[in-house]
Amino acid sequence: MTFLANNYNRKKVSFKKGKGSYLYSTNGKKYLDFVSGIAVCALGHAHPKLIKAINDQSKKVWHVSNAFQIPEGEKLAKKLCQKTFADYVMFSNSGAEAVEAAIKVARRYFYSIGKPKKNRILCVKNSFHGRTLGAIFASGSKKMTEGFGPVSGFDHFTFGDHNSLKKRITKNTAAIMVETIMGEGGIKVIPDWCLRGLRKLCNKKKILLILDEVQCGIGRTGDFFAFESSKVKPDIVPIAKGIGGGFPIGAVLMNKKVSKAMVPGTHGSTFGGNPLAMSVGNEVMDIISNKKFLNNVKNLSKYFLKNLNILKDKYPNIIKQIRGKGLLIGIQLHKDQTLFIKKLMENKLLTIKAAENVIRILPPLNVKKSEIDIALKVINKVCSEY
Repeated sequence: MTFLANNYNRKKVSFKKGKGSYLYSTNGKKYLDFVSGIAVCALGHAHPKLIKAINDQSKKVWHVSNAFQIPEGEKLAKKLCQKTFADYVMFSNSGAEAVEAAIKVARRYFYSIGKPKKNRILCVKNSFHGRTLGAIFASGSKKMTEGFGPVSGFDHFTFGDHNSLKKRITKNTAAIMVETIMGEGGIKVIPDWCLRGLRKLCNKKKILLILDEVQCGIGRTGDFFAFESSKVKPDIVPIAKGIGGGFPIGAVLMNKKVSKAMVPGTHGSTFGGNPLAMSVGNEVMDIISNKKFLNNVKNLSKYFLKNLNILKDKYPNIIKQIRGKGLLIGIQLHKDQTLFIKKLMENKLLTIKAAENVIRILPPLNVKKSEIDIALKVINKVCSEY
C-alpha cells in the first residue's frame, strides 16, 4: 500500500542511484535516461561539480529569509542578466511558480501605469505552463482545467493560426505568452520568423511578450535560450528545470520597463533564492553558458536528428515525423505511443509522452555520442519488432 495520493500514474520501477546519463533501479537494472527528470537533470546524474557545490554550501548556510540579502542569489542573478536580455531577476522554486510570477509581473505593469483593465493574457490553446491554478487556465486545456474553475483572465488562440491570434487581442490584453517550443504539447517549435512577428505585433499593440522557456531554455536547444536565434528580445521569461540541474530552482527574468512595477510587497517566495539552490545554480550556469558546451549540444543534436530522420525513412509506417530543436526532440508516431515507450523501457531506454502521439526525448546536455548511438539502436530495434 502507498500513502501517496493517486495523482500520478507511476511506472513500477524505482531508482537507487544515477551516474551521468544512466539510472540504476532498485532491482539492479541499468537504464539510459533520456527523460532527465523532464529536462531537469541537464548535466545528468551525480555531476561532481554540482555535488561539490551542494556539499560546500551545506556546511555554511542552507536557508535565510529574503528579508535579508543573499549574496549567492545576487551572483546568479548577475550572471543571468549578463548572459541574456534581462535587467532583473526574481527567484522561485519551480516552473509553475515562475509562470505565475510572470503573469503577475505583466498584470502589475499595466496597473502601475494606470491601465488596470489591461489584465488578460493571450496563450496557445492546449499549451502547458504548469499545474497551479493560474498556469492550468493559461494552458487552455479542458483536460487540465476540468473541476478546478473558474479562473479568469486568459484567452486562447490555435497554434500556428495567425489570424486567430490577431483577432483575440483586445483592449484588455496585457501580454501574449507562448512556449518558444511547446513541450507537453508535442515538441512544436515556433519558427524564428514567427517569433519576430510576435515581437512586432506586441510592439504595435503596446502589449508585453512573455516567452516561457521553462523546458526549452538553459542550453536545451544549443543556445542558452531557444528564442536567441530569432534575435528577439522578450519582456518577461520564466525559467526553471535545467537551471538547477536537479535542484529546485525557478526564476522570472524581466526587462527594466516591467520590473519597475514589482515594488516591495508585490511578490515573495519563502524558499525562492535560498543559498543552497543559488550555489547549485551558479555552478550549472558556469557550465552550460560556456560557448564550447553549447556548440557541443548543437553538434550532438544535428547528429541525433539526422539519424532519427534516417529511421523515419526506414520505418515510414511507424514514424510520422521527427520534431524538435537541440536536445528537445520528439518522435511522432502514426498511432498511440504508449506501447512504443513501454518497449523502449523494456530495452532499458527511458523516454516520456507528449501530445499528438509524440515520444519526447530529453537527454542530458552532456550526453555522449556513444550513448546517442545506443538510443538509436534501441529505437531501431523496437521499430523492427513493431
